[in-house]
Amino acid sequence: MKAVKKISGTAAVIENENIDTDQIIPAEHLKITNKSGLGKHLFSNWRYTADEQENAEFVLNKKETRQSKILIAGDNFGCGSSREHAPWALVDFGIEVVISSSIADIFRNNSIKNGLLPIVIDTESHQFLLSQNATEISVDIEAQTIEAGGKVFQFEIEPFARYCFLNGMDQLDFLISHQDKITTFENQQTRYE
Repeated sequence: MKAVKKISGTAAVIENENIDTDQIIPAEHLKITNKSGLGKHLFSNWRYTADEQENAEFVLNKKETRQSKILIAGDNFGCGSSREHAPWALVDFGIEVVISSSIADIFRNNSIKNGLLPIVIDTESHQFLLSQNATEISVDIEAQTIEAGGKVFQFEIEPFARYCFLNGMDQLDFLISHQDKITTFENQQTRYE
């Protein structure tokens, strides 16, 4: 993971509620076990027509939001199964932040582990952000703020997740950074056996 303090870019809005992981990455694309290449299948049932052409009406196919880094979604994003492929597909597509008024716990945890920042905000702020399709938004992880449409919104992030994003670490990197302390602890424990 790379260290991230601020993410700025064009927002793409998908107002649908209860977007589950099967809508994010349909099951027929789960045969691979690496993260690379999943972005082309992100929201594939919505992004493509039955004859596999791009659906010009879908937000991520439009010129102004095709390169969006920030996805603002309806309530209860990432519900359903626990497939880790869902955050993999979002990240591989180029999405770095997902904002909603509610994000499923398993999806949220999988996202943090894979460098995708899931942000839950209050309903009033969420309603405003849903009106910000194709506008520039800035997410400051250090200050825990979102700037959009001339307004600033606060958001909460777990201290450990915040630390990992700011320092470019996943959970394993964090443990490895404490290898000396772990070795010292293990050596002390062997003395008492």
